[in-house]
Amino acid sequence: MTTAPQSTVMRGILLMMASVTVFTLMSALIKAAEGVPAGEAMFFRSLLALPPIIVWLMTHGGIAQGIRTVSVRSHVVRGVVGSCAMGLGFAGLKFLPLPEVTAIQFVTPIAVVVLAAVILGEKFRLIRISAVLLGFVGVVIIVAPRLSVGLGSREALGVGLVLGSACLAALAQIFVKGMAGRESTTAIVFWFSITSMVLSLVTVPFGWVLPNGHELALLCGAGLIGGVGQILLTSSYRNADASVLAPFTYVSILSSVLIGYVWFDEVPTVSMVTGAMLIVVAGVIIVLRERALGTDATARRKVKAKGLW
Repeated sequence: MTTAPQSTVMRGILLMMASVTVFTLMSALIKAAEGVPAGEAMFFRSLLALPPIIVWLMTHGGIAQGIRTVSVRSHVVRGVVGSCAMGLGFAGLKFLPLPEVTAIQFVTPIAVVVLAAVILGEKFRLIRISAVLLGFVGVVIIVAPRLSVGLGSREALGVGLVLGSACLAALAQIFVKGMAGRESTTAIVFWFSITSMVLSLVTVPFGWVLPNGHELALLCGAGLIGGVGQILLTSSYRNADASVLAPFTYVSILSSVLIGYVWFDEVPTVSMVTGAMLIVVAGVIIVLRERALGTDATARRKVKAKGLW
């Protein structure tokens, strides 16, 4: 773990908080464009993210250097899984309040721990197991009221979509872990945007619509600030260690509650707040434990999940 000046670390923390807030706002814009199918929203999100990313690459070493890749296959596999995670997440926004979607998506770093043990053979220590169980309890508390109205309800469908998104995002991070050291972060971000944009076209036959002016503005805004969010996220890691920054990703819980209340008149329920707190505690336990063991691997995985969106 590197040691950075306090001012630099603080800059990294501020950049991280800005990035997760921007990503929450992006989700709100997608949610507000409720008449646009998830696949179409993913197309605009991916396409419009490219201009700010390209400008950033041009001012930080050049495009050719930034998008150079060693394994095209790795990017394709990661792109397919990540695109499915994005699409399911966008679809889930149509059925659930923004704060609940945000809270459930924090299952991703917890799911990464399980998948890393199953797929990569990483040790499943007692503290990890306890944190995973705590996070699972938090999820159950959040989703129970939605499932109680019936498995065929819109709420239950939303829960399934968002949980699927979170688990696929975790799987994508396992692939990213395998790419670490061989592929640059900028290349991973750039080629994911390209892959998800192309894959979103597969959903055209399933009912794309012609957005009205308001919806088009929302979609364009989501894409542009999504690209800005990725830049802020990457920049934060140039200033501080992942293990230091990871707990600040939970700022998105606060921003989603605020945006949901002001924009969508969504009032957080007791079960949502209680479950979200347990998930946050579980995530922080995992991060702190990994840091104590001398590695920030888990924290890196969690933050890279935001790049999927």
